[in-house]
Amino acid sequence: MLRTLTAIAALLIAPVLSAQQAADAVAPETGTDTALSLTTAELQSAWERKQAGQPVEAQNWMISAANPLAVEAGARILRGGGSAADAMVATQLVLGLVEPQSSGLGGGAFLVWYDADTGELTTLDGRETAPLAATPRLFQTESGEPMGFFDAVVGGRSVGTPGTPALLEEAHSRWGRSPWPDLFDDATRMAEDGFTVSPRLAALVTADAERLALHPQTAAYFLPGGEPLQAGDTLTNPAYAQTLRTLASDGADGFYSGDIARDTINTVRSAPNNPGVLSDLDLALYSVRDRPAVCVAFRIYDICGMGPPSSGALSVGQILGMLDHHAPGHPNDPHSWRLFGDASRLAFADRGRYMADSDYVPMPTKGLVDPDYLATRAQLLQGETALEEVAPGTPEWDHAIIWADDDSVELPSTSHISIVDAAGNVLSMTTTIENAFGSRLMTGGFLLNNELTDFSFRTHRDGVPIANRLEPGKRPRSSMAPTIVMKDGAPVLAIGSPGGSRIIPYVAKTILAWADWGLDIQQAVSLPHAVNRFGGYDLEPGTWAEAMQPKLEAMGYQTRIRDLNSGLHAIEIGTILRGAADPRREGIAFGE
Repeated sequence: MLRTLTAIAALLIAPVLSAQQAADAVAPETGTDTALSLTTAELQSAWERKQAGQPVEAQNWMISAANPLAVEAGARILRGGGSAADAMVATQLVLGLVEPQSSGLGGGAFLVWYDADTGELTTLDGRETAPLAATPRLFQTESGEPMGFFDAVVGGRSVGTPGTPALLEEAHSRWGRSPWPDLFDDATRMAEDGFTVSPRLAALVTADAERLALHPQTAAYFLPGGEPLQAGDTLTNPAYAQTLRTLASDGADGFYSGDIARDTINTVRSAPNNPGVLSDLDLALYSVRDRPAVCVAFRIYDICGMGPPSSGALSVGQILGMLDHHAPGHPNDPHSWRLFGDASRLAFADRGRYMADSDYVPMPTKGLVDPDYLATRAQLLQGETALEEVAPGTPEWDHAIIWADDDSVELPSTSHISIVDAAGNVLSMTTTIENAFGSRLMTGGFLLNNELTDFSFRTHRDGVPIANRLEPGKRPRSSMAPTIVMKDGAPVLAIGSPGGSRIIPYVAKTILAWADWGLDIQQAVSLPHAVNRFGGYDLEPGTWAEAMQPKLEAMGYQTRIRDLNSGLHAIEIGTILRGAADPRREGIAFGE
């Protein structure tokens, strides 16, 4: 195991090593790995295929996630006969250690599951909830104006009740085959023995050092001796190891009660300058919700995912459902991107008006993806130039309330896991603590989320209520879009991405490229990004997307060249499995 971890570490730090040093670091060695560990050669092959733009192929099972250490933990479970749910638990626990800025026990997640025995789709909502003591004006100044975003984020005010621990236990109780305590072994060992800090983690720590320094536990971990962690450093986390031992022995109850719960509440409520209102009752009342899947037809497929409080499946479905009324295009054709961009804008207009936690506000969920409604919206895409104005539509709805447009901010972070196990079960899960490093509060070796800032800071606009306003116990709207694509009742693709509100076009574009433009799944994941949510086009630098800038501007779009750091992880499911990992991040796909 330790030899394999050394090999993975070398893959992660290869960008900061010379070519010869990196090659020497991952050269095959003899060692004492268990039969379930991945070999150096296997890891190297998976990494090289991603870098070469080729999918990883396998016959029996596959996993794709954001860090090789996490992939190995999940792969060991799958190789030992565990289910996709088992592998997800092991993978998430390691991600929370080695990629703490993106997800972990202090956050929440959405999970989409295809059950090979029953043929059913299940979606589990592990989204965080607003504390019962939170008020709709939590993120407003005394004068009633919205707070500055990071003024709201940093500290306890932004922390919602974490949902990830409950979701892990719920998934395992439904679909797990491996003993629960065994799923904690790899993460616990790495927390105790240490892991190699990756370039991505080191860069993000440096960029956010000022905020990370505001809270002593967080500063001591990420800024030892007052200096940011560096790529290649070995980092241990004994507090996280102890938290994992508690969860391994006591289950999720060990998180929502006892010492971990008490420390979490104290950390939130005693945060200097910006305390929060999380209570023991909030933790005790938390539960995972089983929601109906949202599915939308596109070509010969059904695009299925998580419904409210996520806007992901609805908005991805709307984009593709509108494009279903237009002929397939080509990735090098600016006209194809005009259709895609304006379909995205129309979907985001509906998202801003209607989408929120449907347990708290009435929502036209069925109307938003009704085929006749999407056909009507698709007619707006006729023409050769950008739409001058985009407004929410009027989907069929059995309710009279009218909502005002939302203005919430959702910044990129998050992580995604796709898994297919040997029995044919399929899992797609997107997991987050919201902004990078969440609230910047740390307890028990993990970071606490800032999910409450996904609510609209305003409650009304021109006297009209906003659907995604904060309310006690409510779950904030999300853009996370874990997706399983079905064909003739069987899964053919599992996919998802981090990226804040850009998750929606990242996922929709990749499905479009795979289903309509003839790209294999790794080509589709690697395809340059061109993202349009609210009118302007963001184009990925150094790619042919940037070269489209003059043509898109001639169509009437404003454009901006900027980094678009998705983290797509996908598995194509057919006679063989093909896994893909985003070259923009550190993850890999692996299967056998």
